[in-house]
Amino acid sequence: MSYLGEEIKKLGFGLMRLPQKDGVIDIEETKAMVDAFMDAGFTYFDTAWAYAGSEDAIRQALVERYPRDKFQLATKNAAWINCKTREEAVAQFETSLKQTGAGYFDFYLLHNLGEGRTHYFDDFDMWSWIREKKDQGQIRHMGFSFHSTPEELEAILNAHPEMEFVQLQINYADWENPAVQSRACYEVARKHGKPVIIMEPVKGGMLATPPESVQKILRDTEPGSSAASWAIRFAADLEGVITVLSGMSSMEQMNDNLSYMKDFHGLSDAQKETLEKAREELARIPLIPCTSCNYCAKVCPKDIGISGSFTAMNYLTLYGNADMARHQEQWLVGGHGKKQAVECIKCGKCEEACPQHIKIRETLETVADKLLK
Repeated sequence: MSYLGEEIKKLGFGLMRLPQKDGVIDIEETKAMVDAFMDAGFTYFDTAWAYAGSEDAIRQALVERYPRDKFQLATKNAAWINCKTREEAVAQFETSLKQTGAGYFDFYLLHNLGEGRTHYFDDFDMWSWIREKKDQGQIRHMGFSFHSTPEELEAILNAHPEMEFVQLQINYADWENPAVQSRACYEVARKHGKPVIIMEPVKGGMLATPPESVQKILRDTEPGSSAASWAIRFAADLEGVITVLSGMSSMEQMNDNLSYMKDFHGLSDAQKETLEKAREELARIPLIPCTSCNYCAKVCPKDIGISGSFTAMNYLTLYGNADMARHQEQWLVGGHGKKQAVECIKCGKCEEACPQHIKIRETLETVADKLLK
């Protein structure tokens, strides 16, 4: 299906997690993956100024090896990273042009709006800047990626109806997750008539290896299909989706994705029922019942990232991946300017404020023990 006048197949190559060799991006394997992707008829590549080495790698693996009109290249502007002025923010665009050698970008995104990051794009008036770049022909389509609440997404789209598309985190695990609200954000975008690019369909790789009870549900229906294939097909089946980004880091992952997405025509009712069972099974796994209302944060004298700590702990419980859970804790706590669980002074004010009646002090001790040692 065509969106924004572009014919794009439902699988996009996310370039955030490219293969590595000796601690640097493996250009030769990246070239092989690009070739397999293009040979299968897929054309959408997603990078970002903030993805270390990625723009340079895709110049070597794609831009210098294929005609420019045979692929779509997307990159992003992160005005909230170390930018004190508008000039510093817009300089990222020139850096991206130089690093990719692309000449122009088919899709250009204001990167990771939401929470305390949106105001940078407002303060630097990046909204008028991106329109100027489109008018000049250096950007073909303008949009933004987003990580926050449906209410904030609604406010941004009301203020900036000129944005042509939205990139959202959507996967079957987060579809009804109160901390992520994938479904609600998707519905806001569609209400505003914006097509959606989907990121994190496999939840950073976690849905490639979900809990065994979930894997059994998927295997019993399709013994030969990978768990990751279910996650990507769930996302690709949604209406109004331009493409689904998969952050592939090996030829094995590329070949798996191509095997089921090359001729993807949607999910059957039986497949949708299987995914609903998988989601229900995930929901049955005992998790910290935090809804990220952050009432606790409002009364915490140490400004501890309580809800972020609990989200990270839930990742560990669900997926058994300690490295990924620690990464989430670092982003959701330290990355948001909050203190870690080990700083809790056990005053109990948080528990008085918590509508879910969580034993917060005790649970923060568990976080500190499992993730911070």
